[in-house]
Amino acid sequence: QVQLVESGGGLVQAGGSLRLSCEASGIPITINAVGWYRQAPGKQRELVARITSASSTNYADSVKGRFTISRDNAKNTVYLQMNSLKPEDTAVYYCNLKVLVIDYWGKGTLVTVSS
Repeated sequence: QVQLVESGGGLVQAGGSLRLSCEASGIPITINAVGWYRQAPGKQRELVARITSASSTNYADSVKGRFTISRDNAKNTVYLQMNSLKPEDTAVYYCNLKVLVIDYWGKGTLVTVSS
């Protein structure tokens, strides 16, 4: 059974940092690209960062220079280091792994940035 479990969210002041983790079980994270998405209240889910199986990365313009995606294959975990957080980064953050036509999602972790 494939599971993605996010952790590391919480309440932080603007300018602070958090590191999110996405631990996978039942499937190797190297099988395909893993993405971090977020969904703020009343808004659509959006892609924040993505890392491919070859470790290429891409980021949403809104987080470039502040967020870094990485992974530890030995731990089967993908991380999202978030620095210089802003109130507009407040959202539920989800990780995603797509295998063929199946999208796997975690349940999300809430990040709240206070001004």
